[in-house]
Amino acid sequence: MIAPRTRRGDGRLTAALDPQDQGPQDECGVFGVWAPGEEVAKLAYYGLYALQHRGQESAGIAVSDGGRIAVYKDIGLVSQVFDEATLTALSGHIAVGHCRYSTTGVNKWANAQPTLGATADDGTVALAHNGNLVNSAELLRMVHAADGRHTHGEMKQGNTTDTALVTALLHGAPGHRLEETALELLPKIRGAYCFVFMDERTLYAARDPQGVRPLVLGRLERGWVVASEQSALATVGASFIREVEPGEMIAIDDEGIRSTRFAESKPAGCVFEYVYLARPDATIAGRSVYESRVEMGRRLALEQPVEADVVIPVPESGTPAAVGYADASGLPFRQGFVKNAYVGRTFIQPSQTLRQLGIRLKLNVQSTVVAGKRVVVVDDSIVRGNTQRAVVRMLKEAGAAEVHVKISSPPVKWPCFYGIDFATRAELIANGAAVDQIAASIGADSLAYISEEGMIEATGQPRERLCTACFTGDYPIPLADEGERGKGLLEPVAVSPASTVMLDEDGETTTVTATGCEPGPDADDEKLLTETDRIPL
Repeated sequence: MIAPRTRRGDGRLTAALDPQDQGPQDECGVFGVWAPGEEVAKLAYYGLYALQHRGQESAGIAVSDGGRIAVYKDIGLVSQVFDEATLTALSGHIAVGHCRYSTTGVNKWANAQPTLGATADDGTVALAHNGNLVNSAELLRMVHAADGRHTHGEMKQGNTTDTALVTALLHGAPGHRLEETALELLPKIRGAYCFVFMDERTLYAARDPQGVRPLVLGRLERGWVVASEQSALATVGASFIREVEPGEMIAIDDEGIRSTRFAESKPAGCVFEYVYLARPDATIAGRSVYESRVEMGRRLALEQPVEADVVIPVPESGTPAAVGYADASGLPFRQGFVKNAYVGRTFIQPSQTLRQLGIRLKLNVQSTVVAGKRVVVVDDSIVRGNTQRAVVRMLKEAGAAEVHVKISSPPVKWPCFYGIDFATRAELIANGAAVDQIAASIGADSLAYISEEGMIEATGQPRERLCTACFTGDYPIPLADEGERGKGLLEPVAVSPASTVMLDEDGETTTVTATGCEPGPDADDEKLLTETDRIPL
């Protein structure tokens, strides 16, 4: 393993002003490539660049030359972790890459991916994971049963993720090849997962039976690519072939590509991928994400009309829905906010003066667009409401006569356990207040959400093929007992003020503290809010 180099900032502005106190992002992005004769580390780098929106906490790439696997990973954005020299040193013909947002396990170097582990046939496995498992406690007991409570590899080095558990279990029984071990293990794993992993000779990809998170297969002129979204395929010049099916594992080596079904397909794709998580240029289950969001805006306009003069989005997350709302309402679409595009990370501590700038460092109102106007402002979700409160305040300070907030998803009322992050029900504003009360809280003249039916119809997917748990509380994958849930389940110490549980060394549960945070797009804006921003006009 190549040792991490000293972290440096890139000098750009950042969405989170305090780099030691990062807010939650989205989930994770995974990438894999098998391409003899190509610079696979650089292909992985550009693929991860296209998937950066899925995780901004850490990044890593593992490469195999057929005889050994080398991995380089660090805390930071893809562009901050890797440079030309590092990528050149990672030579081979197979690569696995990962950009992370922590769901299980805190944000630290030991938890960065890909993970490494030994296999029973004296080889090595490198694993990247997008999603979150719901039976981590059970998997930990399986690790203890196999190893006699002695930890090895990533877990011994302090890795506290569910990915480390899977890596340890991929060691397998004596004499078993990695492919055999994986096919025995995968049916025992519950939750949302897209695994991209490899040994020295073969690239593998597997998707959970519900297909909660997206995973696609692409073709290079001299190889194959698997990635979380098509944007990564397009970036590296790969043509889209198909999605990896729920409950399918594929293997790619010198003999070609082969597919094995390890579980019955029971599709329950995350509807929030259509609402916010995926890039707009993604296609999931045959449906364009961009068109879904535009249609959500159209349906929102038909369901929740209002007398107004102009429609503006909260960029960038609300832009497609705002286009649809303007189309259906006949109101003009305008760019009411200008977003600072330079939102990388810096490790330079901000002054108190900069802290007081708050969210205004990221967004600026074009007063000529909104002054004296009745404004419809469209966003994709409200979780706590703090960011929307700041947005409304900025619009009214710029002279907007009225501000009507339209949300292209239903109220978020339930936590997600499948890879977005954990939020307690008490943190979700929709559980504690009626719509008119929320509107008053954020200072808006009115507030309206799209209906659940309107959102689902906009995706073009049958209701039964979608996971809507964060809106309905209907979890398609059964959850573990309450005492075996939580982001900090595998952590040896408390990680945040919210109450949860963890496992001790005997496999028993004990109450500790764990993180509680939101899945929505305004999550990374929370650290930008000043006390003034949190008070409605």
